[in-house]
Amino acid sequence: MISILVAGAVSLVVALFGTPWLIRILRKQGYAQAIRDVGEGYPDHEAKRGTPSMGGVVIIAAVLAGYAAAHVVAGLSDPPGGGEPTVSGLLVLGLMTGLGFVGFLDDYIKIFKQRSLGLRARTKLAGQTATALAFGILALRFPDVDGVHPASTEISFIRDTGLGLGAVLTVVWIYLMVAAASNGVNLTDGLDGLATGASVMTFASYVLIGVWQFGNNCAAPDAGTGCYEVRDPLDLAVVAAALMGACFGFLWWNASPARIFMGDTGSLALGGALAGLAVLTRTELLLVLLGGLFVLITLSVVLQVGWFKLSGGRRLFRMAPLQHHFELAGWGEVTIVIRFWIVAGLFVAAGLGTFYAEWVSGS
Repeated sequence: MISILVAGAVSLVVALFGTPWLIRILRKQGYAQAIRDVGEGYPDHEAKRGTPSMGGVVIIAAVLAGYAAAHVVAGLSDPPGGGEPTVSGLLVLGLMTGLGFVGFLDDYIKIFKQRSLGLRARTKLAGQTATALAFGILALRFPDVDGVHPASTEISFIRDTGLGLGAVLTVVWIYLMVAAASNGVNLTDGLDGLATGASVMTFASYVLIGVWQFGNNCAAPDAGTGCYEVRDPLDLAVVAAALMGACFGFLWWNASPARIFMGDTGSLALGGALAGLAVLTRTELLLVLLGGLFVLITLSVVLQVGWFKLSGGRRLFRMAPLQHHFELAGWGEVTIVIRFWIVAGLFVAAGLGTFYAEWVSGS
């Protein structure tokens, strides 16, 4: 278990002290976010012009450093999850880094070409698709000594549901999950600290889930009937702890008024990591609860666009994503962020409660 503490602590320190170093470099080079012109009603957003972006670089670096340090400290000869890195852990890190690279290219174009929309939609989608499909294909390989693969071909809620998809449809399903989660975090990243704070809580829930699954794993000699058939659950908890620590450290500088934005580099990486953890811990549908704030904000965009087309130009919200609706309604930015954090915390509590209730009812 020491590996979890080390991962969280090292990633927090790297993000906390690495972020101001990155801010100085970006400011010196003039690498600032291009602010989208949305018309009147956004005095606070105009004040954000000139704030450095691409902060997701330090988040990714902190996560990788925390994960590596955890395994160095634990030692190569320790029990599973504490010695050598596992396939499951590396898959989530690979998904995070791959999507972070797509986001980096997007941020690069925003900064150097001062085009607020970044990569062309098709190019960005192609990058996300290639990364997600590679993750899905690899996750169905590499069985352990008990024949358990990182990912299952069944749709999962708290564990596999028995609804099998087959290999091809499973890869498609994983792609849809990765796309939804990465874009959900990306849409949430519109106010200082909003996506970062919500991500901290969601990743914390996966630390608890991974630890619980490790303690009640089907690979254990005394496993009961309600055990979890998950490969490398403790190492997935280590990854989640590193992600949580990195977000905590970054939040110090990202809280209002933000000294730096995570950009698409960070939001796509964090969303992909969430989807990867959900797939490999066999809690795919539970992510809808654990990441409920991201779901709500994404739904607000879907509903806004759908109703706009069906009604001939009418709107459900003053603006989508949802946080901007409340901003235009007169709520202060800090008020919106804190209240949305409360909503995110309630969703996480509901998700963990559901996870534990399923265990109690089945034991």
